[in-house]
Amino acid sequence: MQVQKNHSLLHDNTFNIDQKCDEYIVYDNERDAVSIAKDLQAPFLLLGGGSNLLLTQDFRGRVVTPAKRFDISVVLHQGSNEPCLKCWAGTTFDDVVDYAVRHGYHGLENLSLIPGECGASAVQNIGAYGAEIKDVLTEIEAVEIGTGRVVTIQAADCGYSYRQSKFKHEWKNKYLILYVTYQLSRSFHPELDYGNVRKQLEAKGITEDQLTGEKLRETIIEIREAKLPDPAVLGNAGSFFMNPIVDAETFERIKAAHENLRYFEMPQPDGTMKYKIPAGWMIDQCGWKGRSLGKAGVYEKQALILVNRGGAKGEDVVNLMHAVQHDVKEKFGLDIKPEVNII
Repeated sequence: MQVQKNHSLLHDNTFNIDQKCDEYIVYDNERDAVSIAKDLQAPFLLLGGGSNLLLTQDFRGRVVTPAKRFDISVVLHQGSNEPCLKCWAGTTFDDVVDYAVRHGYHGLENLSLIPGECGASAVQNIGAYGAEIKDVLTEIEAVEIGTGRVVTIQAADCGYSYRQSKFKHEWKNKYLILYVTYQLSRSFHPELDYGNVRKQLEAKGITEDQLTGEKLRETIIEIREAKLPDPAVLGNAGSFFMNPIVDAETFERIKAAHENLRYFEMPQPDGTMKYKIPAGWMIDQCGWKGRSLGKAGVYEKQALILVNRGGAKGEDVVNLMHAVQHDVKEKFGLDIKPEVNII
């Protein structure tokens, strides 16, 4: 266990905002986590890689985070020969994707280059290009805060939906995550029909029968790198806003007013249809793409991303967020909500 007082969080958030916390605690194993969990009292902040975080002030309390290390165990799924990857919470998620692809374990390719750590993947239900972590997540090992009890939580009990889970709501600040297990497959069944994945493959001359996990991962990385800024160069937290999901009545109202509306159909279990409307497209339509407000701006290649253009404070990003939300609401009648955790 490592404990530091008056710790700067500059290198613990990808927005590159320099705020401090009173105490910074790193747990390296189950024993550490149990010890911390028994004594942990509010205020505290559970932190992963800081890729989904916006700091607007110093945190007057404890920040608790898993040790950063590559730690993967391969086990066979019960009753089959399919591989499961049990990953330490502080393992960089994209390192897991790389490991899986190199070993012929499939199911994570579309999630390539998503920043953050494995523990956070279970909290956020990360997703991209038609895939979500809930599609492969099986269970989470964690320590209950307050009791120090070690528990195993089944993914089916986590209430996963688009960018949501019980960890973000009724279970918020209830657990220190130790390990996350992903069930993968030795068979390759690529998802190509979301975004411009298929178009990019065609441009590279790769047909579906030539496609491999390695080639799909390379393609996803190329797509992301072409439109997403490197946090080491331009501070950001990836997609800042969630894409709103609307019912058929709301969709028809918006479509009638905007014939060029972009959307994705989302069939529901009850037979109805809902529609996901890209927040980045709406922000672009409002003229925000590439614009700045003070030292914070909307990224010129992807309007869904807010960036620190150098020396921005958290409040600068919040002010920009509010301005963007106002204009989208005025033009489309929709509220766009931040995916980023604002402290």
